[in-house]
Amino acid sequence: MIQLLSDTLQYQGIKLQNPHHVVIPEGVTVIIGPNGSGKSTLGRIIEKGWNICTNRIKSDRERLKIRSIEFYDIHSLAGFSVAYYQQRFESMMNDEVPTVADLMGERIESPRWKQLCNRLRLIDIEDKCINFLSSGELRKLLIVNLLFDLPDVLILDNPYIGLDSASRKLLDNTIEELSAQGVNVVMLLCNPVDIPQNTATVIPIDNLTIGEPISRQGEIEKLRQAMNYLFDYAVDLDSIPARRTPVDKSVDVVLNMNKCKVCYGKRTILSEVSWTVKTGERWALAGPNGSGKSTLLSLVYADNPQGYTNDITLFDRRRGTGETIWDIKSRIGYISPEMHLYFNTMSDVASMVAQGLNNTIGDFRVVTPAQKQEAMRWLKILHIEHLAEHRFNTLSTGEQRLALLARTFIKQPQLLILDEPLHGLDMARKRSVRAIINRLVARDGLTLIYVTHYLSEVPDCVTHTKTLEKKA
Repeated sequence: MIQLLSDTLQYQGIKLQNPHHVVIPEGVTVIIGPNGSGKSTLGRIIEKGWNICTNRIKSDRERLKIRSIEFYDIHSLAGFSVAYYQQRFESMMNDEVPTVADLMGERIESPRWKQLCNRLRLIDIEDKCINFLSSGELRKLLIVNLLFDLPDVLILDNPYIGLDSASRKLLDNTIEELSAQGVNVVMLLCNPVDIPQNTATVIPIDNLTIGEPISRQGEIEKLRQAMNYLFDYAVDLDSIPARRTPVDKSVDVVLNMNKCKVCYGKRTILSEVSWTVKTGERWALAGPNGSGKSTLLSLVYADNPQGYTNDITLFDRRRGTGETIWDIKSRIGYISPEMHLYFNTMSDVASMVAQGLNNTIGDFRVVTPAQKQEAMRWLKILHIEHLAEHRFNTLSTGEQRLALLARTFIKQPQLLILDEPLHGLDMARKRSVRAIINRLVARDGLTLIYVTHYLSEVPDCVTHTKTLEKKA
């Protein structure tokens, strides 16, 4: 289908070595490698790098209709920008944000819209503002939008992240059906467990070098098993900096929610939710896409104004009794799937991580040499110290996730809220981050709320589970 003929391929200043002059055949092809290996760059080259510099790429077909989608950009579909992170939870600030129906127009009346939405279980979202979609719902919507006009080649960059188990199976089925209809699918993955069973070819990539394609099913299965540890590395847990002050053990209840409810217009996101988390407890927060997990966490992290209309206690203090949101945020370390969208800072990665010692998203305070030195320690623990002087928006999605984790960990807060913290990380880095979480919680007695759709990713320290159900 596509022949990559150059010894070197490049896009936006990044060069990939292509010693095998790789051919991408028809069917389902997986390009797989660790974070920072060059997968996304190769995807962009396949989509729009045919005539750039010395790239020599050709196809036996005269013209190929190639569509690509990267799933981290919540704004890519609508073409609008949300000014700040908390805006999605503030209904009066979203009057200009379009609904799904506004964006899709006449498409939502077509049988194909209903067919694709039903296939991915994307139900009753037409009147939702695009800003209110969960990360899983957004990914499904982007897929549906992309599939309306069937391309010759469909490039999916880490499509499984943020999808619950049922949705991942539905996506596999959709990809199989598309392949049967003649759509060639190229998937960019960092985890071998995500390789679909109907994959025809796997192309490994590492250190900006494209490997030799593997097309025999037995060899693909061997690669799937071998890659679990192929890119492993040791994490020096003993080098984790000591906590600056002990955890406040005088606090009994970190969180208490009593029959809480969140509504936007006629839509109810949460109803009659009660939950108590005591100091030192470690919880997993579970539930399908669209069940309200991120909305619930917005109440805890003081991002949602509806926290004042509910019966919520944080750190033994009832909400609305004189505390500021900064009093709350100072005790919490938080990471979410969308957070990297709001780091448009021109600062380098080390400075951005050091800003985690403050309570805002941005670079509103001067970073001291001591803070930057502490940031460098965390970058080294996560094996990304070589990125310290890079700008955040030049990193790959996985590298951005690691930088944000360093920014969260550096604070060593009383409460860690980790919403899909392993999004886009390869297997080795997932293991290292889980090990860091386990060590911090055990050593310092931190309270933990952990969200994931992958049971295998839940840290060993978790002992309780709170499950939300999706509202009909």
